[in-house]
Amino acid sequence: MGKPTGFMEYKREVSTCIPECERIKNYDEFHIPLDKKEQQIQGARCMECGVPFCQSGMMIGGAISGCPLNNLIPEWNDMVYRGKWDEAAKRLLLTNNFPEFTSRVCPALCEAACTCNLNSSPVSVRENEYAIIENAFSSGLIAPAPPSVRTGKKCAVIGSGPAGLAAAAQLNKRGHSVTVYERSDRPGGLLMYGIPNMKLDKKIVERRIRLMKAEGIEFVTCADIGSPQYPAAKIINDYDAVILACGASQPRDIKAPGRDASGIYFAVDFLKSTTKSLLDSNFEDQQYINAKDKNVIVIGGGDTGNDCVGTVIRHGCSSVTQLEMMPKLPDSRAGNNPWPQWPRVCKTDYGQSEAAFVFGHDPRVYQTTVKEFIKNEDGSLKAVRTVCVEFIKNPETGRSQMQEIEGSEKILDADLVLIAAGFLGPQSYVTESFGVDITERSNVATQKGSFLSSAAKVFAAGDMHIGQSLVVRAISEGRGAAKEADKFLMGYTNLR
Repeated sequence: MGKPTGFMEYKREVSTCIPECERIKNYDEFHIPLDKKEQQIQGARCMECGVPFCQSGMMIGGAISGCPLNNLIPEWNDMVYRGKWDEAAKRLLLTNNFPEFTSRVCPALCEAACTCNLNSSPVSVRENEYAIIENAFSSGLIAPAPPSVRTGKKCAVIGSGPAGLAAAAQLNKRGHSVTVYERSDRPGGLLMYGIPNMKLDKKIVERRIRLMKAEGIEFVTCADIGSPQYPAAKIINDYDAVILACGASQPRDIKAPGRDASGIYFAVDFLKSTTKSLLDSNFEDQQYINAKDKNVIVIGGGDTGNDCVGTVIRHGCSSVTQLEMMPKLPDSRAGNNPWPQWPRVCKTDYGQSEAAFVFGHDPRVYQTTVKEFIKNEDGSLKAVRTVCVEFIKNPETGRSQMQEIEGSEKILDADLVLIAAGFLGPQSYVTESFGVDITERSNVATQKGSFLSSAAKVFAAGDMHIGQSLVVRAISEGRGAAKEADKFLMGYTNLR
């Protein structure tokens, strides 16, 4: 695949980034892709390895290695190299409904598992994917393709994030009549309101939604299924199959004295308010949680925490500190983390690099948590009391337990705190209204390898099914649920 000696002849080249000093002035995407000829050379670097771990999507060492969608990566890398862009897009779309999303927000599990990673740098798989799909859109290859025959079966998809959209696309392709219900005012779920615009321009999401509508999928927004206005019983009665894809939308809280202070928000609410105000009025409505001239504390070191850092920088915050409870990961692979495992190494993302540019240092503080939120007399937040922690392994259970380090407390000024500590599962009123069993982690329970819940004709997919995960895995979940629902409806399935 590709050029057999390409990985020896060509160095890895990737898109350039607009400098921090310029990109923090707006909310636009900031990567400048390679031109087509240069991208074709990158396709040539895909070596003819015997086992393409890049597309394996298997669990190794407790983490996913390779693409969960099992994308046919060597095949379309070869087509990129040969300039067969349309053929590359067709192979890409066989396994991935939304390459325009994954090529922007996926952490590239495929590249971490690339065989070239053993002794050199991996093939630029994600940017090859980006080039393929954007070329397909610009060339007119991507056009509405409604099914020629309808089955007469009606399907409801609850939630329009990546899992819900993938399920809807697959079921509609099969010929079922699909209605997607979304409780927000715009479809897209976390793609629309959970990921900042500079990481995924909402025009890209809207472009896909328009295409899906043109193919016959109906979207109903401002529809909170499970609420009194939209009872689950009516959905179950009106449709032949229902797929729950509401995400893991229950944020994990920080239980500490002073939590009731004003000025403390969940990250998802903060990010949504910024994106909604940007889209509604370019911030003229002032209907967003504003970090301008404020000392900001972000609690959580993951992708969402980084997105908060990048967003408050654009707001014009006075300072930003990102608290991470876990120790700093090593800068290079440890001996017990060999290829093709996912590399557990320290990553500096765009928000952290922007904070370092503005304030002169990395905003992250490791092995630290909030012990108290300190309020002014009027109840507003003014500071946080932090404490350093360490993890001590219990010799009896083998599990690590968090322990405070005596004398490590500090007071940090804080006008705004954003909690980005992850999610606990779907909101209970949804699962209760549909009468589905849940797991210990409050996800929808299913048999292993299945998407069917304990309730008749109700399936579950995405974070609501497996817990908080990646966009690429959510798409895989949506496709899997659609395949099983199709077999339930028709007695067989030809969906992938």
